[in-house]
Amino acid sequence: MDFNIPAELQTLLGELDAFIEKEIKPLEEQDDNIRFFDHRREWARTDFDKDGLPRPEWEELLGEMRRRADKAGFLRLPLPKEYGGKEIGNLAMAVIRMHLARKGLGLHNDLQNEASIVGNFPQVLMFRDFGTAEQKEQFIQGSLTGKTRCAFGLTEPNHGSDATWMETRAVRDGNGWRINGAKMWNTGVHTATHDMVFCRTSGKDGDAQGISCLIVPMDAEGVKIEKYYWTYNMPTDHAHVSFTNVWVPDDAIFGPAENGLVLARHFVHENRIRQGASGVGVAEYCVAESVKYSKERKPFGKALANNQAIQWPLVELKAECEMLKLLIMKTAWEMDQMTGPEIQKKLSDKVSMCNYKGNRLACNAADTAIQIHGGMGYSRHKPFEHIYRHHRRYRITEGSDEIQIRNVAKHLFGFGRGH
Repeated sequence: MDFNIPAELQTLLGELDAFIEKEIKPLEEQDDNIRFFDHRREWARTDFDKDGLPRPEWEELLGEMRRRADKAGFLRLPLPKEYGGKEIGNLAMAVIRMHLARKGLGLHNDLQNEASIVGNFPQVLMFRDFGTAEQKEQFIQGSLTGKTRCAFGLTEPNHGSDATWMETRAVRDGNGWRINGAKMWNTGVHTATHDMVFCRTSGKDGDAQGISCLIVPMDAEGVKIEKYYWTYNMPTDHAHVSFTNVWVPDDAIFGPAENGLVLARHFVHENRIRQGASGVGVAEYCVAESVKYSKERKPFGKALANNQAIQWPLVELKAECEMLKLLIMKTAWEMDQMTGPEIQKKLSDKVSMCNYKGNRLACNAADTAIQIHGGMGYSRHKPFEHIYRHHRRYRITEGSDEIQIRNVAKHLFGFGRGH
């Protein structure tokens, strides 16, 4: 067994580091852009007078970062070659996510907006695998160039993890569909051109079959953004959107009719393990910063690092980082050897373990770092409160902790597999 990171991947990490120093760090410092990352970050990013939405100048900075990363050949690394990528795989993406998160808060990897110099493009792959020729032409290149942007409407005001009980309905109307319902946490609709709206088109509540995905233009008559919900982690672009007698033509159907939930599951394993990898990376950052500070801070005439009350929590966190890092890299490597259906059958439980343990680890490490840094740790002059607020949401999104644990239990006890 070889536990070394492959040489070509190690070389890539060095290239990413050089790019960050040459292109991204100077951009971060230019025109007081550092305000988006220092103690002013929440104010600088958030337009508190406009529903708490991201300020345009913040989103433009993220766009410029992506343009530079794309020009340098890094942004599309995980994508198929036909879309300008290099198909680097799940192991490489996990290692990169850990590596970038380990650097702390910065423009190179700000996951509050899922923004990174190495992008994550689940919708491109969804359109590649399920889109019609016309949908591929419109939305794949459109999403890469920024001409089109699709939001994702699955969760509802009364339904979250219980997606098969959704109340949004679409019924036949001529050569199209008439939609009525509402979606919650419809992220990114403030800049989206379209929304992927999951609707029940047949069957009864609780059925997995009978749900279809319809691509709805955001400017269609009857689409209304009811409100944006202010969240623990600002700015917010998470909207409650209603659909009242919204009509779309037949070609708005995306993916298999009556089996639209396959779209929601299509990229879930990749996203989950990448979230877990980010959690490990940021936990390592919190541990390293805490060790450094505890050596420098000398209350009562001696360094904090001499106290077991400081040493032991950090040792526990470091041990968890090392163990989880190995599980994530092993699982990601195994994913690269399998097809999607094989991953679902053989590795889904391991991916769930990586996800919920990584997300919890990030929160625990940030909380410990706050405690060790004392008053400064609690202040916004250190990044730990931001790290905690961001990674805390991951324990709910992409499948909550409880959903992940339930998935592991299903594999462990044989539920849902003929037992």
